[in-house]
Amino acid sequence: MRLTILGGGGFRVPLVHRALLDDARRDAPGRVTELVLFDTDSMRARVIKSVLAAQADGVPGAPSVRIADDLDEALRSADFVFSAIRVGGTAGRVRDERIALDEGVLGQETVGAGGVLYGLRTLPVAMDIARRVVENAPDAWVINFTNPAGMVTEAMASVLGERVIGICDSPVGLVKRAAQAAGADPDRVAYDYVGLNHLGWLRSLTLDGRELLPGLLDNGEALTSFEEGKLFGAAWLQALGALPNEYLHYYYFRRETLRSVRESEQTRGEFLDRQQGDFFHRAAAAPERAYELWQRTRLEREETYGEAGRAASGGWQRDSCDLEGGGYERVALALMRGVAGDERSRLILNVRNGGTVPELDREAVIETVCEVSAKGARPLPCAPLREDQLGLMLQVKAVERGVIDAAAGQDPRAALRALALHPLVDSPAVAARILDRAGA
Repeated sequence: MRLTILGGGGFRVPLVHRALLDDARRDAPGRVTELVLFDTDSMRARVIKSVLAAQADGVPGAPSVRIADDLDEALRSADFVFSAIRVGGTAGRVRDERIALDEGVLGQETVGAGGVLYGLRTLPVAMDIARRVVENAPDAWVINFTNPAGMVTEAMASVLGERVIGICDSPVGLVKRAAQAAGADPDRVAYDYVGLNHLGWLRSLTLDGRELLPGLLDNGEALTSFEEGKLFGAAWLQALGALPNEYLHYYYFRRETLRSVRESEQTRGEFLDRQQGDFFHRAAAAPERAYELWQRTRLEREETYGEAGRAASGGWQRDSCDLEGGGYERVALALMRGVAGDERSRLILNVRNGGTVPELDREAVIETVCEVSAKGARPLPCAPLREDQLGLMLQVKAVERGVIDAAAGQDPRAALRALALHPLVDSPAVAARILDRAGA
C-alpha cells in the first residue's frame, strides 16, 4: 500500500515510520510498501527523511520513502493519507498562546482561545486538502492527526464523508494506564469512552464482563499511581465517578493551570519552537547525525510534556513507561489494517455521531469507541451522558461549529460567538480583543 503523510516534515513522523517498520519485520499482509512525504518546508522534509533512513537501516522490507514536490503529486494513487499539518508552524502557536495569556485566559493550542485561533487558521487549508483528495485520490481514506482534531475532522467530513477519520493518542493512553493500574491486561479490556477530541471520559472498564472502574476509583493508592490520577487527584476523580481525558484539567483546574502557565518562563509553544528549531538546524547541517539528534530531542519533549498541568497538581515527573512517545501511530495502523484488510477491531476514534449521543446532531464529530472494518469506522452505542458531561460537550461543540462557520466565511460574527462562548473565555470583550490582535 502507499501511504502519504501531509506534514511529512513533522517531528513525530518517525514514530509512524517506526510502527511501519514493525509491520515490515513481521512481513504483515497488506503492509505499507511506499511512504510519500509532503511538506511546505522542504528542509524539514529532507531532515525527517534522513531520520527515517537511519531508523530503517538493516530492516528487511522497509517501505521506500520519497519526498513529493507538490500536494497533488503526493496524493495521486495514495491508499491512505495522513493529514498532520501545522498551519503557521510553531511560531503560530507561540503567537496564539501569548495573545491569550496577555488577556488573562489559557491559550493551549487545542483548548480555549488557542484552539479557536488555530482552527480559524487551519480549517481553510484542511478543506482545500479534502477537495484535492477527492480530485486526486477519490478512493483513499484520510486519517486526520491535524489539531484541533475534532473540528478539523468535522470540516473535512463535509467533503469526504465517512472516508475521513480523526485519531488521537490521549484516549488509548488513558485506557492503557487505567487497565494497568487495575491489574488488567490493556489488550483484553473493554471500555466505554465518549466525548469530543481532548474532552472525553472513560466511564467503564471491564475484563471478561467484570467492571473494574469502581474498584479502581475506590483504591486511592492505585488511582494515583498513573498520570491522570496524579493530575486530577483521587478526591476529584472519585467525585466524578469517571476518568477524564488529561485535557479536561484545563477546564476543571482552570485557575491553577493558568497561574502555572503564567508563572513559567516560557509557554509550551515557545519551548517547542526553540527546541525543534534547534533540532532541524543541527540535523540539516549534519544529516548523518539526524537520527541521534531526533532521539535526544524526542526524549526531552516527552519528559516536559504536560509540565504546566503537573506543576499545578503538585509537581511530579512522568513515569519512564510514558516516555516512549507516540501511541497515535499504533491507533492509525490498527485503523488501516481494519479498513484495508477487514481486521475487525475496536478503537477510540473521531467520527460522525450518527445516533450515539442523541442530543447532538448526527453529523457532529465525536470521539468514542468504534468498530472498525472494511466499511470504515462505526460508532458503538454508549450509556447516556451525565448532565455535566453532556453540558460541556454541547457548549464546546457549539464553539467548534462556530469556528467551522467562520472559517468557511458563512457568518462574519461566528468567530466572535465561538470564542466568547468557550468555557475558558469569560468575556465577549476579551474574545473581541483576542480576535483583533490575531487578525482573525
